[in-house]
Amino acid sequence: MPSEIFWLTWTVILTGVLWIPYILDRFATRGIMGTFANPMPDSPAPSVWAYRLKNAHYNAVENLVLFAALVLILNDLAISTAATVTACAVYFWARLVHAVVYAIGIPVVRTLAFLVGWAALLVLVLAIFSGAPTPAPAG
Repeated sequence: MPSEIFWLTWTVILTGVLWIPYILDRFATRGIMGTFANPMPDSPAPSVWAYRLKNAHYNAVENLVLFAALVLILNDLAISTAATVTACAVYFWARLVHAVVYAIGIPVVRTLAFLVGWAALLVLVLAIFSGAPTPAPAG
């Protein structure tokens, strides 16, 4: 398995399990039947950390689309360098830190983790454009 795909796999797993803690909080705040019921305006509010983790999860899902597309493009073009492998690993760890510090409520570190993840995405974009073959002219 290429290293970039390895990190994509772990990022997908991370994104896929981020919902579990805030659903457990929903069981704690609403009870079993309240969790299974449709959300209502008078439903008890989640814990503050669970509300923040849900937002972190949404952000992770939104950014996974970009990360996955870039990694799959790299894989399709057979581009793998030390920089792309490092960027993929950095992206995973930045997303993990982002989720944890978002849930804890540390805004500056949360923003820095987000920006580190975006920088990793930019490294992947640059690798694609610097390593991709130039298309032949039409005609």
